[in-house]
Amino acid sequence: MTIVEPPPSRIYLMRHARSGWPEPGARDFDRTLDDHGYGEAEVVASLAADKRYRPDLVISSTAVRCRETADAMHRAFGGGCEMLMIDELYNGPLDTYLAVLSAQNETQSVMLIGHNPTMEELLEAMIGSDRTAAVIPSGYPTAGLAVLDHGGPVAALAGSWSLRDFLTA
Repeated sequence: MTIVEPPPSRIYLMRHARSGWPEPGARDFDRTLDDHGYGEAEVVASLAADKRYRPDLVISSTAVRCRETADAMHRAFGGGCEMLMIDELYNGPLDTYLAVLSAQNETQSVMLIGHNPTMEELLEAMIGSDRTAAVIPSGYPTAGLAVLDHGGPVAALAGSWSLRDFLTA
């Protein structure tokens, strides 16, 4: 398994906001946020901006619901962060998410916007299963935003990151 070591020293993990069901014959990839999801994305983006959580780079799945969630975050940050869309995050396994994060060796803070169950698996890999279960006992909520800080040079992945905050709508 890939180990994510600084940089970045702060990682934001966000599950896309709530999406509607696909129209008959439509692809899952093309699902948009529903009205509740747009509200979730805006609320969490505003909370993050109010707490001065601001990544240098936002990396998002190319799925429509993730791009729409990323747009809400980008607006809340005043457009001042770089955006990168990556196809492999759509239906990507944990190793893909870890590889994307570990490749960010020039960036101090990164926000990753993706899908469940991989987002929950990623949080568990970074902070441990006990801490994850305590923070999100019912699973990773839509528009949930975990803020992780690096805790120092520790060899074990789950021991090297600490959860600073978890925001939801």
